[in-house]
Amino acid sequence: MADDLGDDWWENQPAGAASSPEASDGEGGGDVEMMQQETAPVPVLSKKTKQPMECFLVQPKETKEDATKTRKRRKKKITDILAKSEPKPGTPEDLQKLMKDYYSSSRSVIELEELKLPDSCFLKANDLTHSLSSYLKEICPKWVKLRKNHTEKKSVLMLIICSSAIRALELIRSMTAFRGDSKVMKLFAKHIKVQEQVKLLEKRAVHLGVGTPGRIKELVKQGGLNLNPLKFLVFDWNWRDQKLRRMMDIPEIKKEVFELLEMGVLSLCKSESLKLGLF
Repeated sequence: MADDLGDDWWENQPAGAASSPEASDGEGGGDVEMMQQETAPVPVLSKKTKQPMECFLVQPKETKEDATKTRKRRKKKITDILAKSEPKPGTPEDLQKLMKDYYSSSRSVIELEELKLPDSCFLKANDLTHSLSSYLKEICPKWVKLRKNHTEKKSVLMLIICSSAIRALELIRSMTAFRGDSKVMKLFAKHIKVQEQVKLLEKRAVHLGVGTPGRIKELVKQGGLNLNPLKFLVFDWNWRDQKLRRMMDIPEIKKEVFELLEMGVLSLCKSESLKLGLF
């Protein structure tokens, strides 16, 4: 009978049917479809959807770096402004104001008044047209006579105060026309011990001292330098270093200057035996 079915049976089967009669059963076809549905893969979210979040997290770091760079640029602009600004000569009022501001938080009103210097103790300030020699000649025209009469040891007639040892050497070289035969002493800490300077001051009379406020203050404290014979105290006020700072713009120097002034300089100024100059 199978032979009778023969070709007629195979021709009547639909396309895609199983190779045997059992495979054409309806139940079998339904099971295959259910299995295909159960094993269908779950769609995976595309990685592209995470990329905006990654970009968003990186962004704040770039903002901080940009802000830091902006701040650095602003600092440079401040320096440029200072470099291009026109220099203004120092005045006695500048020194008075600095002293008042420095002591305002630690002194009473009465004590601040005691620190005020009389106008008569100030010499003519440098108007930025002078060399050191020409300025000293103007404020001290009788220097030759003064130095000849000065024989007291452990003292000087004139002190020039500056911010560093290198600047002190520059000032000593630039005052050759004024000093003449005067004995000049370096009063700074670089390569020179305090004891050596004390011995030199005890050995002979010195007319001019050029140095830093810290070392001068130490010499006065140790008794190696007596300020009473001092007639002129000149500050290297207007000169600026590579960072465009004047000596009184440096906190350490300003502190030492004011401490030195309180070690007898203020009382000498008030008694009018000592004159102050701003070079």
